[in-house]
This record gives sequence, structure tokens and C-alpha cells, in this order.
Amino acid sequence: MNKMVRCSISLLFLCGFTVLLSTQTMAATKSEFVTNLLSEWEKSAKAENSKFNGFKVEEGKALFFAKRMHSDKNELRSCTSCHSTNLAIMGQTPVGKSIDPLSPAVTTDRFQDLEKIEKWFGRNCKWVFERKCTSEEKGHYFTYFFSL
Repeated sequence: MNKMVRCSISLLFLCGFTVLLSTQTMAATKSEFVTNLLSEWEKSAKAENSKFNGFKVEEGKALFFAKRMHSDKNELRSCTSCHSTNLAIMGQTPVGKSIDPLSPAVTTDRFQDLEKIEKWFGRNCKWVFERKCTSEEKGHYFTYFFSL
């Protein structure tokens, strides 16, 4: 094998290894971010509710699929009204705007920005529940989302 081919193969191996390492680092950072966020919500949930005893997948799922009648609009609303019942597919707002899938397995960068997370919880909880979501509810939602 000539020197040029050996250099090319070495360079390809090095680039592939670098990509592999950076992908593993991103996944670890994501996991750490979500773990820290859930930990903060857990502290708040305990302060808000003395009977709180952990985030549960089934609670998050129940909240996500819960339907309620909006008091002013007289229309049935749910998270699934826009996000659909399948978190792995695109959703759509009432005005027709596309929404990326909620599933962290599909939209891997979706839950990486605290400001965006709080913005959308604020907007969506107000639209569905006509109030802010509690830290406990946010934790249940995330526990459900990350269980899929």
C-alpha cells in the first residue's frame, strides 16, 4: 500500500472516531441536562406538594391525553389537539403551523434549552389547562416523553 493511501485511511479512521466521540458526548450532555432539570422540578414539586412521591410515566401520559372543555371557547382541548396521539410524528397548530415531533428519540435536540422548554410549557399549559403547569406536572410530562 502506498503512503498516500495509508494516510487517507488513517485520516478517515481519525475523522470517524472524532464523530463517534462527539456524538457520545452530546448524548451524555443531553442526559445530564434532562436529569438536572428533573431534579430541579422534583425539588419544586416537593415544596409545592408535601404528598409528592416522584414523577411517574402514567401520570405524564394521563396529563398528555387528558381532554378538558375550555371555559371561554367552549371547545374540547388536549395536548393531543396539536401534538397528535403519536409523539413520533409531526403535529399541527389550530392555524395550520407544523410542530416537530415531541418524542426526544425523534427530535433529539427538542428538550435542550430551558428557556424554550419553559416558554412552551407556559404557552401550552395555558392553552389546554388555562393555567401554568406545576413543576410536578412538568416532571410527569418529561418522564413520560423520555420513556418512549
